[in-house]
Amino acid sequence: MEISSRVKRNMGSGIYLIVDPSMDELILMNKLNMCLREKLAAVQIWDNFNDNQNIIELINKICGQCHAKNVPVLINNRWKLLNNSLLDGVHFDVIPENYTQLKGSVIHPFISGLTCNNDLTHVEWASKNKLDYISFCSIFPSQTANSCEIVNFNTIHDASRNYGLPIYLAGGIKPENMHRLDELKYTGIAVVSGIMSKDNPNESIKKYLEKINKK
Repeated sequence: MEISSRVKRNMGSGIYLIVDPSMDELILMNKLNMCLREKLAAVQIWDNFNDNQNIIELINKICGQCHAKNVPVLINNRWKLLNNSLLDGVHFDVIPENYTQLKGSVIHPFISGLTCNNDLTHVEWASKNKLDYISFCSIFPSQTANSCEIVNFNTIHDASRNYGLPIYLAGGIKPENMHRLDELKYTGIAVVSGIMSKDNPNESIKKYLEKINKK
């Protein structure tokens, strides 16, 4: 399918998997293949590429595997890659400048999301600009989310009450602490090391999904 004629895929509920493209490619693709045995809401490629890496080629390999399962693939921050790859969307860590102009320069419909913290003006901006979802980071202390402040649960309650955006939760979430999220309304959880650092990542996904499905 031509990039410019693609339809917009939809994100699902459950596990929003984040993968590190600096990982050995064979290991990355094998683990991703195992993850795709289970239900995924989406896959995000973290903005952490190696020098001299063929970025477009790797992105399209990841998209090929995910699209076979109808799982959308997003890129972290590098929105310009939407125009010359099979990517479905972009996740912004911060509010982008000139978003209206940015959106108009992308040649096909795309999914957009934003990392939010305790500042509800970020949620308001995402709602006003019709982003597809928001992700709160960090829910718990986390090595992979160490640049994020810990989000107050009242902030998440306010966002779910006052804005109609799907909410994903990120940062330090493990199956053994997910019971602490039971009071929150959320669409899914974003996970990096809790899945991709495991030898059998699909088994880790099952453990997360068991906890989510008990909500």
